[in-house]
Amino acid sequence: MSDDGTRDARDASVDVIQRELTAFARRARAAAARVHPEIPLVSYTLLAHIEERRGCRATDLAAHYLLDKSTVSRQLAGLEKLGLVERRPAPDDHRVQVLHPTEAGSEVLATAQANRRAAYQERLADWSAEDLDRFAAYLLRYNAAGTADLPGAPSA
Repeated sequence: MSDDGTRDARDASVDVIQRELTAFARRARAAAARVHPEIPLVSYTLLAHIEERRGCRATDLAAHYLLDKSTVSRQLAGLEKLGLVERRPAPDDHRVQVLHPTEAGSEVLATAQANRRAAYQERLADWSAEDLDRFAAYLLRYNAAGTADLPGAPSA
């Protein structure tokens, strides 16, 4: 195969990957809306991160997700209004506020996790163990590449 043929095949594959990852993202947004209709995907993602970290500051969320602080602030205000997130003073510096999920927030996340896991189990039920291992490895490899080369990502 010529270099042009190889490049064309790679381009076609990248187009398929982009299309399918976009479809995956749409399904994720729809699934988040079904878990709690009042929580947008961004808010749900922030809530999950807060629980995973066992608390964090709003500035840490903005930096981690490459979001503007005002965007994070609006999302957090919505989560607080719904009673899913609360602010507590940091143990080492009472001037710093650390975000934590409330009991209701943890329940929403647990329900979502159970629903997501069941959906993945169903969707992947007829995949072989080898296919699952390969897919998992590919996803790890893809995500390990980071976001530095994506449009709009901050430069180092």
